[in-house]
Amino acid sequence: MALEGKLKGAIEGGFDYFGIADLGPAEAIMSQGGLDVERYPRAISIGVALMDEIVDLLPHNQERWAAVTYRSHSYDVINTRLDQMASRVASELQRAGFKALPIPASLRVDDDRICALFSHKMAAHLAGLGWIGKSCLLVTPDRGPRVRWVSVLTDAPVTPTGHAMEQRCGDCMECTRACPASAIIGRNFIAHESREARMDARKCERYYDEMEAQGKVAVCGMCLYICPKGRKR
Repeated sequence: MALEGKLKGAIEGGFDYFGIADLGPAEAIMSQGGLDVERYPRAISIGVALMDEIVDLLPHNQERWAAVTYRSHSYDVINTRLDQMASRVASELQRAGFKALPIPASLRVDDDRICALFSHKMAAHLAGLGWIGKSCLLVTPDRGPRVRWVSVLTDAPVTPTGHAMEQRCGDCMECTRACPASAIIGRNFIAHESREARMDARKCERYYDEMEAQGKVAVCGMCLYICPKGRKR
């Protein structure tokens, strides 16, 4: 069996999306992770779709029960599932004699830049699984942004599953209008531009801090909820 098949087999039944990205053109990823990331030429991207009934609770996120339910099942539980699958894939790669570095599904390492070591969304984008939306979320053709991601960096000679998908947001501004923090600028993704050209992450951060200061569960996700590509018709 080819290595790609073994990697999928290691997590069979647990994922909704699986792709392989060539990180060669990923300038934004390299500048974000530095030398720790640059030595890996490829990334395995794994995605799990969120449950629509739970995402659809987001307009009620001021109610504690809705916020707690979303935080639990769309973050904590899904992140654990993703991390477990990344660990299995990394072990399979190591057994085959290759380097493998599983990146946690959700772990900030730089508070100044408000970012992680590696962009799971960009890896999925380069694997051909979706495009980067105006919200800076990865938007899939079938489920919109209602997916969470994890990545495994590797030097294994696995074949990329696709290329960076062209954005399909067009003139849509739903996420920009829905953002309660006014953090989304409404600009389409351009590969060489920084995140700040599309989103003010500081505004998003302050909005969460204000919720916590008021004793609320810090949950928003309105850009994810409102996207027409993921909402049920």
